[in-house]
Amino acid sequence: MIITILFSLFLFVSLHYIILHYGKYGRILNSLPGPPILPIIGNVHHALVSSSNLWIFMNKMSDQYYPIFKLWGFTAALVHTRHPDDFQILFGNTKFTQKGYMYKLLAPWFSTGLLTSSGRKWQIRRKILTPAFHSDMLNKFVDVFVKEGEYLVKSLKSEEGVVVNDLFHTISKHTLNMICETAMGISLNDEDEFQHKYLKAASDMEGVFAYKTARPWLFYDFFLKFDPKGRRQSELLKTLHGFTRKIIQERKEYHYQSNGSTDFNKNSSDDNDNVESNDVGIRKRRLALLDILIEAHRNNQIDDEGIREEVDTFMFTGHDTTAIAVCYTIMLLAEHKEAQDRVRAEVKAVLKENEGKLNMSTLQDLSYLERCIKESLRLYPSVPRIGRKTEKELKLGNCKLPSSTEVLVDIYNIHRDPRYWPNPDIFDPDRFLPENSKSRHPYVYVPFGAGSRNCIGKRFAMLELKIIMSFLLNNYFFESVDYLKDISFLTGIIMKPAHRIRTKFIPIKDTC
Repeated sequence: MIITILFSLFLFVSLHYIILHYGKYGRILNSLPGPPILPIIGNVHHALVSSSNLWIFMNKMSDQYYPIFKLWGFTAALVHTRHPDDFQILFGNTKFTQKGYMYKLLAPWFSTGLLTSSGRKWQIRRKILTPAFHSDMLNKFVDVFVKEGEYLVKSLKSEEGVVVNDLFHTISKHTLNMICETAMGISLNDEDEFQHKYLKAASDMEGVFAYKTARPWLFYDFFLKFDPKGRRQSELLKTLHGFTRKIIQERKEYHYQSNGSTDFNKNSSDDNDNVESNDVGIRKRRLALLDILIEAHRNNQIDDEGIREEVDTFMFTGHDTTAIAVCYTIMLLAEHKEAQDRVRAEVKAVLKENEGKLNMSTLQDLSYLERCIKESLRLYPSVPRIGRKTEKELKLGNCKLPSSTEVLVDIYNIHRDPRYWPNPDIFDPDRFLPENSKSRHPYVYVPFGAGSRNCIGKRFAMLELKIIMSFLLNNYFFESVDYLKDISFLTGIIMKPAHRIRTKFIPIKDTC
């Protein structure tokens, strides 16, 4: 009986493999270059390595099979491209807004929020959330960024010695509080244990995501529940969802206490009113992303689960990506003293001219700092790859892809492609001078994605990055302990190092 069942299963799998690979779908995809595949499992064996080794493998394949190649994982193929013309087709066409299957692995955490949804739901959510990142809104958040920048400097001064032993963890505590205050309306400065649990859970959840990505059978919940990582995922979700539900509940309580009055249309020029807080640390009148979601809930545009989806999405994407961008910018400046001195001089000159204050106007004068940040994001984009799923047949280069093909857009490698970037591994902020940028292909630099599905918070992130870096540069010299050339990177949502990174922060005595 068992032999019969096994033989039938073998026959079914073999037949399915033949139909898949010799049918139209398989014949088209197998015409693309790529590493040799094994029967049934495809290239899964290449992925069953450590996360850092998988990062190395993907980059090697990207160079070897430039500009496009495919990998098979059982019954699904993944097409990998790094050509700007392909980026333009995928990002620039409003018909290609569906995220790839990889994003479904994030569904237990984000469900179908703005990052993972598609179609009509995505359009509605984008429309609801866009006002939260309007320039008028960002202008009101500058004081929060400034306050947190001051708090970061203060916390660094309390560290023993000048070496920060876990740079990412140190910075991410502050970017998390920034997103909480500006987007959610609460402060976490007095809730260290609550904050630490969330940061740890978010980091561990990324590890679970990377683990599932390399094991296609774990795409299915049936198999995941038998794996230890599946049980770990359930534990982490309790912490992550508990964190966001606490925030939502506190904000809803404030709305209830104020009888739904949030002064949405009032010009918040009164700074004293604008920063007044109640007992649970909720900003009373500052309009936050969460307020917009609660208002949409009243208008029956979104339900309670929808609010939770978006809060979870922004809590993660709003702090993790910015924190790692700050880390790489610091490390690059530590390794390039001339650039560090130049950008520090610019920051100090702007602060001196404006009596030590930063606002939206003065931040516009920090042009070299902005170029340094852009160059850091070129070399180390926070999100190194983005997935799309084709909604109809399309042509990438000389290759025609069938509908429902998974495509991985390789941002990291196009940012370092010598065809578009002379001396691509060299840190050179002046690449982003107007005269050096005007003839560049518009899709060879996409750290925030591009097109209709670009990062909704990119202006928010740049503002946050400039303020954090301004405070750090004004108060510290950066010196390297760990060097970027020695760092191994993990394959995951965010381009994170495999180990903790260390940097020296040497206090400057004559700060502005």
